[in-house]
Amino acid sequence: MAATILVVEDEPAIQELIAFNLKQAGHHALLADNAEQALRLVANALPDLVLLDWMLPGLSGIEFARRLRADKRTRTVPIIMLTARSEEQDKLSGLDSGADDYITKPFSPRELNARIKAVLRRRAPQMTDDVVDIGGL
Repeated sequence: MAATILVVEDEPAIQELIAFNLKQAGHHALLADNAEQALRLVANALPDLVLLDWMLPGLSGIEFARRLRADKRTRTVPIIMLTARSEEQDKLSGLDSGADDYITKPFSPRELNARIKAVLRRRAPQMTDDVVDIGGL
């Protein structure tokens, strides 16, 4: 089943690469160049997952994640941080801000798709096309 994924990324080439790969995987991408634009998109419709860059113009990805987690309406939307910040403390800060996963740039599109699938499977099993074996039933 296709998921709607909000991509919050200010680098046009990376945004385009991610959107292309999401489409190839059967998902629908919503694109935002900054956190303020992403907040407007989330106000109109909840995405199934957010791919979030840390270093954005204006409001940072970390602050955007905190706002999503603080709002009852968006609290459970899965977030994957996708950022060039690769130090251990950065990863801990990203996860502490509410991210469900953390991927550093440069990244493998295949790994990104696998991680998206894993996060969706944990949060909303109906969002994946995985067959669930219930052992002998």
